[in-house]
Amino acid sequence: MSTPLDAVEEKAMIAAAARKIEELLDVLRIDHRNDHNTRDTPHRVAKMLVKELLRGRFAPAPKITEFDNAEGFDHLIVTGPITVRSTCAHHLMPIYGEAFIGILPAADGKIIGLSKYDRIVDHFGARFQIQEELVKQIGSFIVDMTKPRGLAVRISAVHMCKTHRGVHASHDSRMVSTAYFGELQRSAELKNEFLRECQVLAGRSA
Repeated sequence: MSTPLDAVEEKAMIAAAARKIEELLDVLRIDHRNDHNTRDTPHRVAKMLVKELLRGRFAPAPKITEFDNAEGFDHLIVTGPITVRSTCAHHLMPIYGEAFIGILPAADGKIIGLSKYDRIVDHFGARFQIQEELVKQIGSFIVDMTKPRGLAVRISAVHMCKTHRGVHASHDSRMVSTAYFGELQRSAELKNEFLRECQVLAGRSA
């Protein structure tokens, strides 16, 4: 859940976090006072966390630009690949990959600007995450905001907590997770259509 910060709160959070990162580096016996490489690292890392990696927790959700569905279009729309950048909540390592979103609009409802889907993925990715929850958060937000007949969110991503530690897996090793809502959850035909379109879009980006 997002808790927007004002400028004063943001500055105070960065300063407090920097002090804690100094303590961590001290525990790890890393000289951040005299070593020219790490002298400003605590503040840099704190600023990166608050303003970038955890931005989705401290900034409001993106505004949604709605358009009338003037022609009553009620067939499946699929958009992607949308770049996913996030941070694993378990080991604080990067997650990166692609998202695909399938929308089954209501004939008498609204549709949103295509770029907004990218902004929504970016917003929910910018926090400590696990991928299974990320697809649900993205989908639930879109459903709440636009009330489509159905929705699907699929993410295929590399987890650096697996490639850079532990088993040291190949970067070809990915995790795929999908969340379905409404008619896309109930209809095997619509699910298959969504997955086929994902394959087409993924092939075009390869």
